[in-house]
Amino acid sequence: MEPNGTLIDAAELFVRQLFEEQIPAAYYYHDLRHTTAVVTAAETIAARYDLSSRDREALMIAAWFHDTGYSRTYMDHEAASMRIASDFLRSRNAGEDLIQLVSGCIRATKMPQSPQTLIEEILCDSDLFHLGTEDFTEDTKLLRKELNTAFGKDIGKKNWRKANLEFLQGHHYYTSFARQNLEPGKQRNIDELLAKISPGDEPSATPVTPALVQELREEPPVQQEPLKKEKEKDPEKKDKDKGKLARTERGIATMFRIMSDNHVSLSQMADSKANIMISVNTIVLSILVSVLLGKLQYYPQFIIPTIILATSCLGAVVFAIMATRPNVTKGVFAEEDIRQKKVNLLFFGNFFKMQLADYEWAMTEMMNDSEYLYGSMIKDIYYLGKVLARKYRFLRIAYNVFMFGLIISILAFGIAGFVGSK
Repeated sequence: MEPNGTLIDAAELFVRQLFEEQIPAAYYYHDLRHTTAVVTAAETIAARYDLSSRDREALMIAAWFHDTGYSRTYMDHEAASMRIASDFLRSRNAGEDLIQLVSGCIRATKMPQSPQTLIEEILCDSDLFHLGTEDFTEDTKLLRKELNTAFGKDIGKKNWRKANLEFLQGHHYYTSFARQNLEPGKQRNIDELLAKISPGDEPSATPVTPALVQELREEPPVQQEPLKKEKEKDPEKKDKDKGKLARTERGIATMFRIMSDNHVSLSQMADSKANIMISVNTIVLSILVSVLLGKLQYYPQFIIPTIILATSCLGAVVFAIMATRPNVTKGVFAEEDIRQKKVNLLFFGNFFKMQLADYEWAMTEMMNDSEYLYGSMIKDIYYLGKVLARKYRFLRIAYNVFMFGLIISILAFGIAGFVGSK
């Protein structure tokens, strides 16, 4: 299983790609913006509580996945979100206990909310965090626009205000943090709605009735492709395209960060295994030199087994050292290398002998050229992989030499002892 931070980062990358590719464009409220807002809210609330690393990991993964079910269904999206999250976690070899924690958090957000644990309460409050903030008005406009577009309805402003007022008055936060920090803002939003609603208002357009709520339990009749075309007519399309581009770039950055973290973790594991091999074999060699060699003149039958054991230990140490021995590079680059995009400035071995001014100029050139920048990141990942392959190749040889050498040595000592006893 991956380290906590890596698993959460992988979840973020997966969810960002899913929202960009599979969530209908008419879902103006239940989009990636809402999910990232819930993640931020969950981080804010969780910081006020002493959560275990396991609970925090489950909470943050659930926050990322809690609305992914909208890519499959609308009203029963929580069940779909749990399936998507479970499949993702199993593909990452996560334990069933973590999967159950994540599923429980997502299940708790289904209306009416029913949290049973602290992390479930935190996610429920994070999902409706906006009710107690200044974002409430804008978010409810987006939700109304989503319902009108996706279901082909015409829910009027007056009916929508009444529906939101009823929802706010019936809602309550679960965590002490939310009750202390969000309830005052929610009350202000209630007061604003009351000020806008006149007692004599007549219903207009589509009323928000129980019959409409039941109808909304069915899937939206509008297909995804026409919804995308409709959204393209939005006068704010240009800004939204910029936002999508920014999200894509963040997704790419997340991908590179995950890959780099994985490579570094594997490299640390290789170094740790090599250190174990070196330590064990040097201890064995020390015992051989200090104890056994001085007594071989009295037990000549053990000379060959001792030589086999010493050779095996020495060979294992040599290959373990080769696995961890760094390669020395020249540490300089020429201006022409930068202009032709040949040198990877992300690896210290290519610049450690350069002057600061030269390195600053080269980095500025690279950052101003996205092709060069991404190319350098790809090269960095590639050569990290090459180094890892070399490490693990030598490490495997070291372990094989030690294992087979130890077996042969023990057999040799046994045979020599048996023969010498006759």
